[in-house]
Amino acid sequence: MTAFIEHTRSFAARDASLAAQRDAYSRMAAAFTPAQPPGLQVRDLLLPGLAPLRLFRPSGDAPASGWPVLLFLHGGGWMLGDLDSHAFFCAELAARLQLLVVAVDYRLAPEHPFPAALDDSLAAWRAIRDGTLHEPIDRGRLAVLGDSAGGNLAAALCLALREAGEAQPRLQALVYPALGDHDTASRHACADAPLLSTQDLHDCLASYLPEPSQRHQPLALPLHAQDLRGLAPAFVGVAEFDPLRDDGLHYVQRLRAASVPAHYFPGPGLVHGCLRARALPEVQPLYQALFDALEHSLR
Repeated sequence: MTAFIEHTRSFAARDASLAAQRDAYSRMAAAFTPAQPPGLQVRDLLLPGLAPLRLFRPSGDAPASGWPVLLFLHGGGWMLGDLDSHAFFCAELAARLQLLVVAVDYRLAPEHPFPAALDDSLAAWRAIRDGTLHEPIDRGRLAVLGDSAGGNLAAALCLALREAGEAQPRLQALVYPALGDHDTASRHACADAPLLSTQDLHDCLASYLPEPSQRHQPLALPLHAQDLRGLAPAFVGVAEFDPLRDDGLHYVQRLRAASVPAHYFPGPGLVHGCLRARALPEVQPLYQALFDALEHSLR
C-alpha cells in the first residue's frame, strides 16, 4: 500500500494551476490502467442534450430481456477525471458482471459548479431508462455506482429521482463517497491521510459549491437531507484512512434508520483512491463486496 501511495504521488502537478492538476491526474490514471479485458466492446456516444458517454459491454448478443445497466459516475473531487480516468474500473465491471456500464463525462467544477454535474448525471440516467442509447436494456435492472465525488452524485441522483416521483435504481453503490461537510471524527483523525487530506476535501467542496447556501442543499450534500426514506438500497464501501470515512458510515446509519437496506464495508487498511490498487490483498475484499452487492441487486 505504501508503494501504491508513493507511485500515485509521483505524478505531481508541475504547478498549482488547474490545468496542471488535471494533466497530472490524467497521467496518473493512465499509469494505473491495464489492458482492456478480452471479450468486451467499448464505444463513445454523443447524443443531443447529453454529456459524452462511454459504453462498456460484453461482446455478443444481449440477454433476451436486454442488458442490465450500471450508470458509472467517476471521482476526482468534481474537478478532475473523465472517460479515460476510470475506464479500468468500468471495463472490469462490464466483463466481470456481464452487464452494460455507461460512464458519464459530466461537466467539471470550477467552470461548471453545482448542479451541472448532477444535471448531466440525471440526464444520462433518464436516457438509459428511456432506451435512447441504441442498446437493448432491461429497464427493471438498473443501478448507479460512483466513487468519491461520483458517490456524492450517485446518492444525489437517488434523492433527485425521489423528489421527481421517478423510480429508484435497484442499487446505489457508493465507494468512499463525499456526502457532507460535517465536522466528523474522521475529518480530524485522517486530516493528513495520504491521497486525500481534509484540506484537499475542503478545496474540492469550495470548487463544486462556491456559494455558502449550497452547502445546505441535500442534492449538493446528501447528508443534509432530512428524510432518506424511499431511496434505493445501498452498498457503501469506505476506506479506513480517509477523512471521508464517516460520511459513508453516517449515510448507512441514516438509511437503516429510514428502513432502507444498506450494506456497509468498512475498508480496513484502505486509503482514498485505492480502487486503482487492484492487486493488493487489502483491496480485493472491497472489490468482492461490491461485485456481490451488484450481482445480488441485478440478478
